[in-house]
Amino acid sequence: MWRKASAAALLALALGYFYHGSPELPEQILQYLTLPNVQSSSQSQHSLEQVISAAWETLITLPTRQWSKVAVGVNACVDVVVSGVGLLQALAVDPGSGLDHEVLHSKEDLKEAFIHYMQRGAAAERFFSDDEAFQRIARAAAEYPGAKLYVGGNAALIGQKLATHPDLMVLLCGPVGPKLHELLDEQIVVPPDSLQETDEYHLILEYKAGEQWGSTQAPQANRFIFSHDVSNGEMSSLETFVASLEEFEPDLVILSGLHMMEGQGRELWEERLKEAVAAISDIPKDIPIHLELASMTDKDYMNSIMQEQVMPIVSSIGLNEQELLFLSQAAEGPHADLASWKGIPDVGRVSDILFWILEEHGRSDLSSEADLTRIHFHTLAYHILATVDGFWGNQAAAVMAGARVASRQACGLQSVDVSKVELKAPLEFNSSHTEPQEKLSLNPAEPVTVWRRGNVTFHLTPVLVCKQPLRTVGLGDAITAEGLVYSEFKTEQPF
Repeated sequence: MWRKASAAALLALALGYFYHGSPELPEQILQYLTLPNVQSSSQSQHSLEQVISAAWETLITLPTRQWSKVAVGVNACVDVVVSGVGLLQALAVDPGSGLDHEVLHSKEDLKEAFIHYMQRGAAAERFFSDDEAFQRIARAAAEYPGAKLYVGGNAALIGQKLATHPDLMVLLCGPVGPKLHELLDEQIVVPPDSLQETDEYHLILEYKAGEQWGSTQAPQANRFIFSHDVSNGEMSSLETFVASLEEFEPDLVILSGLHMMEGQGRELWEERLKEAVAAISDIPKDIPIHLELASMTDKDYMNSIMQEQVMPIVSSIGLNEQELLFLSQAAEGPHADLASWKGIPDVGRVSDILFWILEEHGRSDLSSEADLTRIHFHTLAYHILATVDGFWGNQAAAVMAGARVASRQACGLQSVDVSKVELKAPLEFNSSHTEPQEKLSLNPAEPVTVWRRGNVTFHLTPVLVCKQPLRTVGLGDAITAEGLVYSEFKTEQPF
């Protein structure tokens, strides 16, 4: 009895403190912290998640005008997930000492690089230069007991998610071999020119925490990825993709895979990027183009994409917190001095960078010739859709749909199970890290917070984060696909 009384007293003191410091504390939060029936923090948190999940189901509705045909390109592959130690043993390689290699030329190089990272418990990705040797290893990996084969590559993963909507016709263009074709949803149309005799395999060698091989023991679970992926590295399917659009006549084009060219070296990517821009420019102006970004490390390459090349000719982009910060660092934008995010990215800082992108490289100024009017930002705890007014509709539903699919897919479920997820998003935040800033709060019963800066509108929704995710590969692609399905592109625009 005294424990309940103590808990009630402490809760009353805490509420008094917070209310004194922040008298505008939302009523929605107070109603979950009522004293007559004192709840544990986990129970009160549980009710917040129930309210948000129920609100999603009520508020997420498809737009009046929906896409009927979507074309997606151009990176596609087969991900082979296998035990790293098991595969190397099957390849008759003996354990030894680790040594890092920037490029792998043989299975001995593979063994040494794998051990180097396994003993550190660190993730790494490498290119394997010898095509014949790689194909032998890939066949052994695919046939290894317990190996799992998945659709891989952003374009293919986005296509797979879009294909779950039966009324949507999906064209996928990329290097599609027989195994990938078999794994793809039957609803996906692959142009004949995209089909090739062999698949592009990305081998994902996993190891568990504490796993031992010879004298090497992994301090934590992680993975070592390698491939001999020339087709995706050169975006060799891009011209085929653009050529196929005339016959397919899509309402929306989704482009990904630009990050794969970064490893080709400056001379090659400079030339190929010019060709890519020329090809993208051939897409009719009335068809919106969404560009999905991915992890990059070359600031010059990112600047080329952003300033003079690709970003001005696309309508929408999708990216996560690492990509957003790197983009700002590359162009010396807002908060570029931040080395990395610490914990959950600050909403005000994220808002500053999104607004800057649309001001500097988008069409927030209606006299600008740039086409960029929409950014879909996603991080673990929350998502934001930032759009220039007058170009996009149904964005509240779109941002919630992206968050809902993140919760479902990470937990491997068809619907959100509130016992398996947790709210990590801040309940209060600022619209900017600098002045002028507006203090904002999250209402769980209507879980989209909206604010404006100039003629840019921001929609933020929390993510119900899966406590024990089953598979996070492709989560960003699913978020992007779902957000676009629920978005409406306005044909009559404010010129």
